[in-house]
This record gives sequence, structure tokens and C-alpha cells, in this order.
Amino acid sequence: MPCRKGMLPDFQMNGVPINIYEPETVGCVVVDSEGHCASATSTGGLINKMSGRIGDSPIIGAGTYANGMCAVSATGEGEAIIRATVGRDVAALMEYKGLSLQESVDFVINKRLEDGKGGLIAVSSNGEVAAGFNTSGMFRACATEEGYFEVGIWQ
Repeated sequence: MPCRKGMLPDFQMNGVPINIYEPETVGCVVVDSEGHCASATSTGGLINKMSGRIGDSPIIGAGTYANGMCAVSATGEGEAIIRATVGRDVAALMEYKGLSLQESVDFVINKRLEDGKGGLIAVSSNGEVAAGFNTSGMFRACATEEGYFEVGIWQ
């Protein structure tokens, strides 16, 4: 479909106009060949946000966290993510309770984060990948240097 001046083509994903998904948080978690983890999160903001409200999901320990065990990036309602300190809690459960990455993610999403408030992606220092959310869906993707890739929205 050609673009006319001032108009964008009507791109759709799953039959829904793509602009319905804007703005969104963009997060990334990585681990290198030596097991060093890193995380980054950029908030897209909140539609109809209160005047003066600032980005919250990228706060270190809440929506963004990395240490020697794992890296975590969260999306959702920032205030709930801050209250639950989801990023640090995933790492702490691995470190102090010896849970796997997926077990830690599941616990934080189901027991710490208020229902319907968000989700997260995570990677461990040994390359385990995990994601969890308690919303109707969460855009996410995973890729490895071996060429494996996966994209998901719903459970």
C-alpha cells in the first residue's frame, strides 16, 4: 500500500492495527560466552499518564537488573513493578533459595507482582531463558547464536 503525504500504511498484527500496541517498553537481556549478564529497559510510557509522571520500569532493581546470576527486564505498570522489585527478586530467589531461573520468574510473577500488572524476560549466566507475565499477553522474543529464535505474545 503506497503512503500518501502525512499518512502511514495500515499495518496490522493479528488483525489489529499495529499502532494499538504503541507505546511499549523495550527490554533486552543478554549473556555472553563467559556468563556475564546484562540488561537494558526503555519505557514507552503510559497512555493518559498523569502529568509529570516519569518512566519507572527501567529503575534498577525494579524493572531492570543484572548480576552474576541473571539479567532481568520487566514491562507493565511501573508502580507495581517498583513495589514488587521484580528484577532483584528474581536474582535473590536464585541466589538465596537456589531456585532455577524459570522457578524464580514464576514465583515473582505469581506471588509478588499484582495480578494483571506486568511481565518480564530473563536470562541466567548459564544461558537459561525465561519469561513470565500475568497480563493477557506480552510481546517477547528469544534468539541464540546457534540460530534458534522464538517469538511470542500469548501464553
